[in-house]
Amino acid sequence: MQQTSTLNRRITLASRPTGAPTEANFAMTTSPVPIPAGGELLLRTVFLSLHPYMRGRMSDAPSYAAPVAVGDVMVGGTVSRVVQSNHSDYAPGDWVVSMHGWQDYAVSDGKGLTKLGTLSQPSWALGVLGMPGFTAYVGLLDIGQPVAGDTVVVAAATGAVGSIVGQIARLKNCRVVGIAGGPQKCQAAITELGFDACVDHYSPDFANQLKALCPAGIDVYFENVGGAVLAAVVPLLNVGARVPVCGLIAHYNDTALAPEPNRLPWLMGTLLKQRVKMQGFIITDHYATRYGDFVQHMSTWLKDGALRYREDIVDGLERAPQAFIGMLQGRNFGKVIVRVGAD
Repeated sequence: MQQTSTLNRRITLASRPTGAPTEANFAMTTSPVPIPAGGELLLRTVFLSLHPYMRGRMSDAPSYAAPVAVGDVMVGGTVSRVVQSNHSDYAPGDWVVSMHGWQDYAVSDGKGLTKLGTLSQPSWALGVLGMPGFTAYVGLLDIGQPVAGDTVVVAAATGAVGSIVGQIARLKNCRVVGIAGGPQKCQAAITELGFDACVDHYSPDFANQLKALCPAGIDVYFENVGGAVLAAVVPLLNVGARVPVCGLIAHYNDTALAPEPNRLPWLMGTLLKQRVKMQGFIITDHYATRYGDFVQHMSTWLKDGALRYREDIVDGLERAPQAFIGMLQGRNFGKVIVRVGAD
């Protein structure tokens, strides 16, 4: 496996955004390709994962993970090739998954790396067989606990997580209603992903449409959006409904989290009266106990053709900021992957 450049391109956080990020919040810098020392290996990035959680890392507000420092490389999962190895466990040409972020090359001591076996699509390790797929699996099955006949509603239905949530719910013999942005995405959720119905959250009468599609109420709502979508869902929650919460993308660009008007008493009243279980979760808490089951089940579903998966691939590290901004605006269909280098 050959090194393809003497320079390492790095996309760093140039400034913290106020509201929605812009390309001015990022900077492209170059430095010499790092040289691995004893016990280290040099990685060349082939695929980079883009995910909404990165918006939170651009802020210095308290959170479950440390923010990216201004001037540092943007955080992100990568699938890389080993170029040089001074580590006994790795050889040139090996595929590995790591968290080395938005750059062409990185040096590792082997900690935190996962060696990939034979995959027809190595980028799947960042999506359906990686963190987004695992998020869908744990959130739906462990927290949502769907049973046959339940009505399961999925926000961001054609995104990296939502598209998998809905398909697993169908495998569990649930009725699945998706929420997506635009008629094309809604149509794809039905015809491509097998959802029973889908409603466009841009429609002026979105809340009424959702109510009509859920005549028996909602038993499980997989939440990763918040905002007006959550407001339309809450009145439809059945007694004993379950709401896994893995994200709130509608609020990631908010400069203040206090809603206007204050809906908290209304929300808490519904949770109480309907005995709703609403639980946030961070997927890194579950790798030790559930990752093996996830890989086994997801691999089987993919092999059997029971689950479909789509990637939204962007070519070139220099296009990562634009792709990231577009993803936050809902322009993508499926998992957003940047192809950093040819392989």
